[in-house]
Amino acid sequence: MQTKDAARRGVLNLRVGELVEVRSAAEILATLDDKGELDALPFMPEMLQYCGQQLRVYKVAHKACDTITYSGLRRMRDAVHLTGARCDGQAHGGCQTACLIYWKEAWLKRVNPVHNGEVTDESGPSRCTLPLVEANTTKDRAPNGAEVFSCQATELLRAAPERLPLRDLGQHAQDLRSGNVGLWTMLRTIGVGVFDRIQRRSTRVLPRWLWFRDGLRWGFLRGTATKTPTGRTDLQPGELVRVKPKEEILKTVNGGLLNRGLSFDHEMLRYCGHEARVLRRVDQVIDEKTGKMLHLKNPCIILEETICTGAYNASCPRAFYAFWREIWLDRV
Repeated sequence: MQTKDAARRGVLNLRVGELVEVRSAAEILATLDDKGELDALPFMPEMLQYCGQQLRVYKVAHKACDTITYSGLRRMRDAVHLTGARCDGQAHGGCQTACLIYWKEAWLKRVNPVHNGEVTDESGPSRCTLPLVEANTTKDRAPNGAEVFSCQATELLRAAPERLPLRDLGQHAQDLRSGNVGLWTMLRTIGVGVFDRIQRRSTRVLPRWLWFRDGLRWGFLRGTATKTPTGRTDLQPGELVRVKPKEEILKTVNGGLLNRGLSFDHEMLRYCGHEARVLRRVDQVIDEKTGKMLHLKNPCIILEETICTGAYNASCPRAFYAFWREIWLDRV
């Protein structure tokens, strides 16, 4: 049973699949500080369209992978992802990354909750206004005059400052309790994580001839290109494509698994040989580290339902869309 103190803080202890309603803009603004944030997590203008809507919990966002400094997992508190609620980038220069939005539980309420003494709405006077939320989407311009954006992705390390090591078994138990993953997925994730850690350590302390599979991570990917090729087929939204086999893609990436700066990630392996439709072309994204807009010389492709499941990253629930080079795809 939830305590009254926890309810006042807006903690709902949600689980995957629960139906919630996004609170009104006025209720949410009352939870924000003068930076338009709650616990250092920004509330973004792109989220206003969801106010009043009923959505199901997609994942409990109790952790997140650090894609800024690559320090590993970070602990997030009292937040969830909602099904279909992705950032459209309209208030952030048209960024096309389509990140899954973080929702603090204080910004949500259960639909038809069972009342057990919970305090459901104790919002006080607002310290934040909509114009302030909009203004906080940017920071001071860079020395060269470039616009610098601020969003949930760029502020992740402030919103989730605590590192979460793989050996913290509580995170895996929470994955299971919340419904983020099943038992088999949890055990597989732990196994992959332990294997990768052993592989990394072996490359530091053992002679090369003792390395297992050359010390590669699980999935054993190795790019073979010395000069990465490019190809443009002008794929358009709605077209059906087939992801090329792993062996063909590895011929187009270097030893760092990069093709012209874009990584072929282990999480993308599961889609090799699968068919999917083009969701969009991507030619500009916000760099999470600097906040600057990156304009891609070689556009990327996002395919419907091809997301990172966290299988190789401790069940991180961020569910990023995979970015594909056109040379990795064949029209069907």
